[in-house]
Formats: sequence, structure tokens, C-alpha cells
Amino acid sequence: MDCIFCKIVAGELPAYKIYEDKRFLAFLDINPVNKGHVLVIAKEHYQSFAETPHDVLKDLIVKIQDVSKAMTEALGLKGFNVVNNNGAVAGQLVEHLHFHIIPRLAGDNLHPWPGKTFSDEEMKRTAENISKQL
Repeated sequence: MDCIFCKIVAGELPAYKIYEDKRFLAFLDINPVNKGHVLVIAKEHYQSFAETPHDVLKDLIVKIQDVSKAMTEALGLKGFNVVNNNGAVAGQLVEHLHFHIIPRLAGDNLHPWPGKTFSDEEMKRTAENISKQL
């Protein structure tokens, strides 16, 4: 398999591991936004958030919480972001489900994306269209 994260799981590529059990792995991002930037993955290959089984996601979010608490304590953080990108257009570079835990520091120059304004009618229509799919 060509998936870089699957190769890390298989021990074919090195990683600075933070946590590992039978189902999940957390390791430092090799291109960190800030020091301590961690990736948390399911060891089993799922391409995206939408295709990952509910039971895996439920257990994975607990691991993300555990790692984020450890990171906060170890690095003395005041905050962090948990991010999951889905699809290339959203910035997903590795097609293996993963969450970023990004330590945040005062003055780190990371800014939230700019918000957009839509009419009330557009908001209503959008909400209705999404609701119909549930």
C-alpha cells in the first residue's frame, strides 16, 4: 500500500510516537504548525471521516481528548485546535483518516478562516437541503 500512515503503522517508516494501542496511533507531525503538533489516526485504513464506522470515531475522539490533555499539560498550553481535513480541496494531504491536534500559542499568527455572509433565504434553503439528507 502506498499510504504513508499505513507504512508508519506497519513500522516501515519512522515516527515520533506519542501513543499507540491495537487500534490507534498518535505521533508528531513531520511538518508541524507549532511545536508539539500531533496527528491521531485509526490504524485501520479509512480514507475519510465520512466513511469511517461510528464505533471507530467514538473511540478515536476519546483518544484525541486524552492526547490533547497530555499535550496541554506537557507543553503548558492555553489552547489547541483539533482539525480534520476531508478531501484535497479541504487540505487533506494523506488519504487516511487523521486528526491534527495543533498547540496554540499567543502571537503564533494562525488565524481562523474568514466568515462569509449569506442572505436569510440562502441560509434557510441551505439548512433545509442539508436536513433533507439526514
